Amino acid sequence: MFSALSTLIAAARLVLLFALSGSAWAQPVSQSVSLAGMLGPKALLIVDGGTPKALAVGESHQGVKLLSMQGDRAVVEMGGVKQNLRMGDVPVSVSSGGVQASSGGRIVLPAGTGGHFLAQGLINGKPATMLVDTGATSVAIGKEDADRLGLAYKTGQQVRVQTANGTSVGWRIKLGSMRVGDVDVYDVDATVTNSAMPFVLLGNSFLSRFQMNRTNDQLVLVKRF
Repeated sequence: MFSALSTLIAAARLVLLFALSGSAWAQPVSQSVSLAGMLGPKALLIVDGGTPKALAVGESHQGVKLLSMQGDRAVVEMGGVKQNLRMGDVPVSVSSGGVQASSGGRIVLPAGTGGHFLAQGLINGKPATMLVDTGATSVAIGKEDADRLGLAYKTGQQVRVQTANGTSVGWRIKLGSMRVGDVDVYDVDATVTNSAMPFVLLGNSFLSRFQMNRTNDQLVLVKRF
């Protein structure tokens, strides 16, 4: 399935459109954890903003397992990924779409199956599933997602886009805000296509705001402006 997905993404880079019919995509479920303190041999973890829970090494709470602790730091495993926590830092979040966030305008995206980088983010404060596509000139959004997000795209500049089924209508707009993890970007150029898309393509109108570095199976985005 993912080889076919890669082929379709390559086509999307040419027209800012990803067309995939008949596929079901699960919406990522986000989870956050922070280190509130130490209680003797236990770490106090706050999971999803709940009551602090004291865990010893090897114990788990709501899917978060404490692997080690030392000084003001702890290492946990959540969503199959190891996370380093430090007291006083902002919560670290992981979703089934694979986004981790940290302070300082830094986003870490672990690669999913097939090597694609998926993230659960916000567009104008509303949730959207996104896929990193460095070959897309701008953020690309399908009409169905645009309607759900309440975007007034038909007031934007109308353009023609070439799809696998021929020429279609699209609209160029500017998004007020986008958020991935705890990092916000404002006034982002986007194209709304008149076709269904399983997720938003996170193109270069967003990515160009960041310094990108891929190491093994992680993509690190550090905000430049």
